[in-house]
Amino acid sequence: MGYLIYLVILILVPLWAQGKVKSTYKKYSKVMNSNMVTGAQVARKILDDNGLFDVRIEEIKGVLSDHYDPRKKVVRLSSDNYHGYSAAAAAIAAHEVGHAIQDAESYAFLRFRHSLVPIAGLGDKMSFIFIIAGFILGQMNLVLIGVIFMSFAVLFQLVTLPVEFDASNRAMAQLVSSGIIRNNEERQTKKVLNAAALTYVAAALVALAELIRFAAMFFLSNDD
Repeated sequence: MGYLIYLVILILVPLWAQGKVKSTYKKYSKVMNSNMVTGAQVARKILDDNGLFDVRIEEIKGVLSDHYDPRKKVVRLSSDNYHGYSAAAAAIAAHEVGHAIQDAESYAFLRFRHSLVPIAGLGDKMSFIFIIAGFILGQMNLVLIGVIFMSFAVLFQLVTLPVEFDASNRAMAQLVSSGIIRNNEERQTKKVLNAAALTYVAAALVALAELIRFAAMFFLSNDD
């Protein structure tokens, strides 16, 4: 039963989250925002309203490839959201600007996540190598090193959750206060933002399940 639950988390949860994001985005990318402003215009207005005149906005290829680059102070929006007038474009643009505001305010969880990037990246690449090598060679010390590396990657995923939820909350507040969306559009915007958040929740669940599995294997092997 435990292994079945693990497989459900590992395979079905991410697939469900991705499907939810794609279907929600597809639906609301066809719904125009009442002010008929593009995602780029939404981003620029919110940035300017918060005094972030030095943060640039760039168009980037891909679908849902939108992100904020804190090193270069750039909000990058995928072509459909950069040029689009949809409710989805406005929501996603505002969410990415939410990260820019976090950066400007030195939001604690964002700073913590940035500090984890080097070791989390190393853990993501090296953990399985140590774990597999440890089990093959019968060296539990290697498995333990792998589990420790993996724990940093998992911590990164967990810290990402409050960062993303906070950015979405900031996005909603900015969209409402600036008048970009009206009362009847708040529900649509929340649906887009909530669907996007599911991908981070799913990623965190998968990472945590993997860590628990290998940690349990390590302790059981030691007991034997």
